[in-house]
Amino acid sequence: MTTTVAVDAGLAEFFDRNRHVALGFSGGVDSSYLLYAGLACGADIKPYYVKTALTSQFEFNDAVRLTDELNVELIVLERDALAVRSIASNPSNRCYFCKLGTFQLIATRASEDGFTVMVDGTNASDDASDRPGMKALAQLEVRSPLREAGLTKQRIRDLSHEAGLFTWDKPAYACLASRVPTGIEITFDNLRRVEGAEAALRGLGFSDVRVRLDGDYARVQVPVDQMSQAITLRQEITEALKPHFSVVLLDLAGR
Repeated sequence: MTTTVAVDAGLAEFFDRNRHVALGFSGGVDSSYLLYAGLACGADIKPYYVKTALTSQFEFNDAVRLTDELNVELIVLERDALAVRSIASNPSNRCYFCKLGTFQLIATRASEDGFTVMVDGTNASDDASDRPGMKALAQLEVRSPLREAGLTKQRIRDLSHEAGLFTWDKPAYACLASRVPTGIEITFDNLRRVEGAEAALRGLGFSDVRVRLDGDYARVQVPVDQMSQAITLRQEITEALKPHFSVVLLDLAGR
């Protein structure tokens, strides 16, 4: 990893004014760059990862790898999200209840650790009107430095690349619950089936893939530029997903 310092001026100003912050960390492009920037600015920034049944193992592995490379301690908090009916019942505003509980958990631990300012990786490209979880962030007074600095997703990728972060070209990744249609109960079993199927597809060379529940079937979505590859590997995909789904459908609309 390069030692190049690639910090946006707006972020530098934020960390100059906020020297001690607790970061809700996912290991994705945005929170990874925010962690890097805070450390590069000499701030006392601590990453908190909330691990639930809704998070995939590969995302957790990326979070561990990134914090190891930046030589910073990762605080891992466990949460039984499926025990919360407003999450498991999968209403249209599920993300609000999930985000609220997640950051309440972080706030409690961060307070014990001496932090009073919480931040997250929301960026200027995120549409607040389409994200129920952002209501929870506002309610808990969570700051979003990337958004405040006007940093778009592409700009964050460019800065991450310059900084040498392996996350710079990582596809955007929503939690596993997003694979279950609204109103359908979220269970540990269907989350693990989806996670196993997506891991199998990544093992076949697909990136930015989604496996969505369609009744008891798997509806596979791959990027449009990988559609021909998916059709060519039809048999391999069927075999790879057989331990998880007996019927596999390919969404020809793609991602």
